[in-house]
Amino acid sequence: MLDSNLNPIRERHIPMTTAITNAHVVPIEGEPFDGTVVVAKGRISAMGPKAKIPRQAEVIDAGGQWLLPGFVDAHTHLGVHEESEGKEGDDTNEMTDPIMAAVRALDGINPHEMGFDDALTGGVTTVNVNPGSGNPVGGLCVALHTHGRYIDEMVLRSPSGLKAALGENPKRVYGEQKKTPSTRLGTAMVMRQAFVDAQNYIGKADANARDLKLEALAMVLNKEIPWRQHAHRADDIATALRMAEEFGYDLVLDHGTEAHILADVIAEKGIPVLIGPLFTARSKVELRQRSLANPGKLAAAGVDISIITDHPVIPIHYLVHQATLSVKEGLDRQQALESITINPAKVMGVADRVGSLEVGKDADLVLWTGDPLDVMQRATQVFIGGRQVFEYDDDTREGVVAPRT
Repeated sequence: MLDSNLNPIRERHIPMTTAITNAHVVPIEGEPFDGTVVVAKGRISAMGPKAKIPRQAEVIDAGGQWLLPGFVDAHTHLGVHEESEGKEGDDTNEMTDPIMAAVRALDGINPHEMGFDDALTGGVTTVNVNPGSGNPVGGLCVALHTHGRYIDEMVLRSPSGLKAALGENPKRVYGEQKKTPSTRLGTAMVMRQAFVDAQNYIGKADANARDLKLEALAMVLNKEIPWRQHAHRADDIATALRMAEEFGYDLVLDHGTEAHILADVIAEKGIPVLIGPLFTARSKVELRQRSLANPGKLAAAGVDISIITDHPVIPIHYLVHQATLSVKEGLDRQQALESITINPAKVMGVADRVGSLEVGKDADLVLWTGDPLDVMQRATQVFIGGRQVFEYDDDTREGVVAPRT
């Protein structure tokens, strides 16, 4: 964990207006340019090669460094599965009933978990925190920034999706308990029944009798939030597509290890794939076709992809390295940057605030020594909402995170 007490970023008055000048700016949506980004009241107020610098602005000379939006990871367990804490720090799955639609990742996140500091070192400023995949329906997700004093002030959108799982995980969990479901058939059945129950709930005349589980499922049916479907194998992905057709909700495929097998079908239906983690071994049968070439195959077929770490499965600050090695294996360079910025922001429903550099968006900015897709480059300064929250110290060769106050 980065030590916030070691050479901490100097606490000072946070200027109302900041101008980052002399930067190579990569907006993601738009052509790169050499110039200036101006921040006022936590948002981008101006940008361009000749952007006017307000007289009262504090000026930061980037010295030619690259300026990008903060990276976005749409599938993590940050703060609910704490590193180095054992069972005491693991609140990922409430595995006492197959349909846990009502539980919220929001209620189990420790914002002081070391992974949040790691995220900043890798330029990750926004994450989606999901419940785990032990249940057929695991619970509600939340989108949040990676720096703050307490979770409520870090939230960008809550809920941002409802997590569900097909495949081996729920089979194993409930099979070992001698409960339904213990097969793929059973997993699909309990999901379908849950949606039918929610449809009946929506149609009830008595709106005073609340049911938190059915309310969460109703949000999916009403297309207020997406159905975040954990699925690795192609047959599980086919089941996910089938159920989405039956109930008419917005589907997002999480992991998608064998999604390339059905890439044309997925692309035709306009379903995004959050692919990863990509650095793992083939530790179970569902991962037999895991490959760093798969993101490129999906993108080439027209699928909107986001690369994910599934932190702590892959440490969150390695997000950009997964994108880099995917480029090495065939992914287009621009698509690689989009897969860790604007694409996941769209999936999470927060693209109006983060994921690209644009006037009016949150000033979530990262200065890099050079091209972030070059593994030898590093993040030197990170800003969230215009506030500097991370700085790399060349003298000590350590990162320094601002106090979470």
